[in-house]
Amino acid sequence: MKQLNALLAMVLLCFSSLVLATPVDTYEFKSADNQKRALSLAHELRCPQCQNQNLIDSNSPVARDLRLEVYKMVDEGKSDDQIIEFMTTRYGDFVLYKPRMEGRTYILWLGPVILLLIGLTAGILFIRKQRSQPVEAADLTPEQQAELDALLKGDKPDVDKHDKGKKS
Repeated sequence: MKQLNALLAMVLLCFSSLVLATPVDTYEFKSADNQKRALSLAHELRCPQCQNQNLIDSNSPVARDLRLEVYKMVDEGKSDDQIIEFMTTRYGDFVLYKPRMEGRTYILWLGPVILLLIGLTAGILFIRKQRSQPVEAADLTPEQQAELDALLKGDKPDVDKHDKGKKS
């Protein structure tokens, strides 16, 4: 019985390791330099199907096909610019993690800086306005001034007298 339990435990252990397995591309590169370049490019390109994963991190069928396409193009001797141009022509600028600096992408590049400057300017103006307004002392009635003076001296004011004024 112990042997059967041990065998069952071994089988379950073997199958549990398969759960953690991820698909691996088995592409044979012509050289190690091509492999490094292809992997670097695949890290820079975004999967068109996924929200925010590059081609290496994504397990979607589209990402797998695009990875293989990038690998083949690198082995064919195409330059990085040619591969990126092919991908952007086919899938648009969405596939680029770093969009190009063009007229239509200026808002992406300059927007955060402009918003930061607007926020800093508004904060500085608000602080200056607060500092420039003089603080007006509240006018106190003679009774309130006497009560304040008594509190400052450490004397306790007559609470009953104060409560009677509120009730009437």
